[in-house]
Amino acid sequence: MTADDDGRRPWGTYTVLGEAPDHKVKRLEVQPGKRLSYQRHAHRAEHWFVVAGRGRVTLDGRELDVAPGDAVDVPLGAPHRIESTGDQPLVFVEVQHGESFAEDDIERLEDDFGR
Repeated sequence: MTADDDGRRPWGTYTVLGEAPDHKVKRLEVQPGKRLSYQRHAHRAEHWFVVAGRGRVTLDGRELDVAPGDAVDVPLGAPHRIESTGDQPLVFVEVQHGESFAEDDIERLEDDFGR
């Protein structure tokens, strides 16, 4: 998160919990009925651990419902998205690992917010 980035997005919020040259850890909160863009990364893989709420993950075209305690591995280059399907926010911890964690490593394939 840059100095002028407060972590707010059209789908909810995120907070950077920690970062190092080879990884970054975020807490994301997705508001009910919202979803992140369908995207992929050229320089990082991700691991998601759901801590609250209900959601649906789309990973390389396959859908998977998730709940607290579920974990999902997003391989490098795999198209993915997560959405909040319950009536409470979906909260998950994301561990990114790879060569780059910059926002410009997001290739949006589909986006509800026209980004």
